[in-house]
Amino acid sequence: MATLASALLTTTLLAMTGWGGMAGQAAAPAATLPAPGTYGIDPPHTFAYFNARHLVVGMVRGRFDKVAGTIIVAKDPAACSLDVTIEVASISTQNAARDEDLRGPGYFDAKTFATMTYRGHGIRRGPGGVWTMDGSLTIRGVTKVVPLRFTFRGTAPAQAGKPARVAFHGSASTKRGLFGMTRDLLDELGASPAPGPDVELEIDSEALASAPTK
Repeated sequence: MATLASALLTTTLLAMTGWGGMAGQAAAPAATLPAPGTYGIDPPHTFAYFNARHLVVGMVRGRFDKVAGTIIVAKDPAACSLDVTIEVASISTQNAARDEDLRGPGYFDAKTFATMTYRGHGIRRGPGGVWTMDGSLTIRGVTKVVPLRFTFRGTAPAQAGKPARVAFHGSASTKRGLFGMTRDLLDELGASPAPGPDVELEIDSEALASAPTK
């Protein structure tokens, strides 16, 4: 690609994604979390997107279609956790040739490393209802701490006989070179790239309650 991904958790990785505007969804008060419990990410309603710089001036955008994981919400923020797995071969940038290149050894190397993961334990609250988890992102067997920022978007109206459904929006950023994706990096970022991340991740996720947490 040229890119990390063209390259994510946005999540986790973690979290979160996909309902972006569920009809009748309850608004979440600022800085709240769902009821304590274990929540399984709902794959059909979870969307992990990324964008990465292309040839200095452009931007490639894409997504990963297969995301799974578990979110644990506890009364103590330090006990909250996230475990997300993404199948890297499910990458899609709306271009078949580029997608195959990204699955290859120069980028995600999907034959050797079938998944990427985001795992974290403990969250901290910031202004405006934004929470941060300093979780670990693993790509191509390389693990780096990548902070995940997220907000709780609310709990869907209750439906008889069905588990509680909650929603999150998350975002993160990183550098593709940290994970060994260095092919054509000079062409992608320029001779003197600006410091800081060159890949942005965004995740929207719905998750279903499976067990209460005391």
